[in-house]
Amino acid sequence: MKKLLLSFIICTTFYTNIQAQHADRSKFIRDSLDLYISRALTNWRVPGIAVCIVKDNKIVLVKGYGIKELGLPNTVDINTLFMIGSNTKAFTATALAMLQANNKLSLDDKVTKYIPEFKLENKFAGQEATVRDLLCHRLGFQTFQGDFTFYNTNLTRAQVIEKLGELKATYPFRTKWGYTNAAFLTAGEIIPRVTNKPWEVYLKDAIFAPLGMTNTLALSKDLPKSLNRTVAHTLTDGRLAPIPYCQLDGLAPAGSISSSASDMGKWVLALLNNGKVGNRQVIPQAAIAATREPQDIVGSQYHLTGENNFELYGLGWFIQDYSNHRLVMHDGGVSGYLSSVTLSPQDNLGIVILTNTDQNQLYEALRWEILDVFFGRPYRDYSEAYLKNFKNHTATEQQTERKLRDTVALLLKPALPPASYLGKYTNSFYGSMTVTQGENSDLEIRFEHHPTMFAKLQPLGGNRFFVTFSDPVMGKAVFPFNVQNGRVTGVKVKVADFVERGAYEFKKE
Repeated sequence: MKKLLLSFIICTTFYTNIQAQHADRSKFIRDSLDLYISRALTNWRVPGIAVCIVKDNKIVLVKGYGIKELGLPNTVDINTLFMIGSNTKAFTATALAMLQANNKLSLDDKVTKYIPEFKLENKFAGQEATVRDLLCHRLGFQTFQGDFTFYNTNLTRAQVIEKLGELKATYPFRTKWGYTNAAFLTAGEIIPRVTNKPWEVYLKDAIFAPLGMTNTLALSKDLPKSLNRTVAHTLTDGRLAPIPYCQLDGLAPAGSISSSASDMGKWVLALLNNGKVGNRQVIPQAAIAATREPQDIVGSQYHLTGENNFELYGLGWFIQDYSNHRLVMHDGGVSGYLSSVTLSPQDNLGIVILTNTDQNQLYEALRWEILDVFFGRPYRDYSEAYLKNFKNHTATEQQTERKLRDTVALLLKPALPPASYLGKYTNSFYGSMTVTQGENSDLEIRFEHHPTMFAKLQPLGGNRFFVTFSDPVMGKAVFPFNVQNGRVTGVKVKVADFVERGAYEFKKE
């Protein structure tokens, strides 16, 4: 009897689990999502978030949660602006694909047809690179290569394009995918050569206005002027704090747009409806199809479910399979902001998530949570799973930093007198920086192309210094100075991987 009862329990449990896996979980959106997000905002220390879900050509949910700025009661609503970072890239790629659909250019045209001054250090690559190459990251650069020079700097778009031509690629042309923000800037600058309109004006005229995206801003310089905007936040020494907006207009087509949940919902609605708004064909269907055509293999994508699939790149979109559904997606990250846009075209499903801190994975966890709802998959609580990993990673980083600060506290003297490190240093790609004497006799670095930023140097003994940037997004690092025959000859500069993964060698003049 006990064996029979046990068999019944096992079979019933198995049947229940199977049912749960195929259950209609759409009630989660209506009944549980608000509580889920409210709890997650607290656990993740995210001030504000905005979410939009589109299904079957309708807005299922569009809502703001939390606050615009830490310490102030102003709440996020559906029209509150967030910087969307690299989700800008899909707009740039779509704009160029629209021009192709209207026979104004071909994505397979050479870049030099429109920008004759365009060059690359690899001469052949510079001559042969096409618009498509720019939009799918296959020039041969390593991911984020050059971005310390380009990100949040005073360089103009023309100067970025010129400097890109000086950057030595890590890989041969078209042999490996490498995420290149300056390439997207270059692609965007083809638009004014074809339309006689600046990138930001063309986007407004061709996409924002026809879709009714009335609050969306193309340029980062305009965000501080908006009345309904979030403030950027990051974690510094374990404390959540507001930070200045980054200035990305020199890289605008790669990441400068600010938008809201409501406006991004209109963008996603159009993309899922073959470019139509009502009966109006705003975006040619051929243009949408062109951006979703896989161009490169990025690598493998591992999911918490245990699935492991290839990840591809189209034009301004990542493409991957998840639970037998093809996803067209992109994340966006800039100083103080993280976001995601996800489309499942076969399900007519779209998800937009915007957050105003750059230290969270809630934007990612929430995406998979919502996808699982519509795909009928069991509840996983991705937020808690991601949070556990995030805390472990943060704890490791904090332990490393504590050891460095403990070494600083020993007041070890550098190998040479402080005056030996002072002076001007140059890097053939970046430009110059100057080591000066700051407060309390600490050394400081001022950077040519980051005029509002400085770095504080504290001795670790020998010729190594613990470095803290005034811009927390640049991170903390150890700079080793090179010394030959008792004379400082240079220094290795490294910023956070969020900005650039490689290091820069600066020579002392």
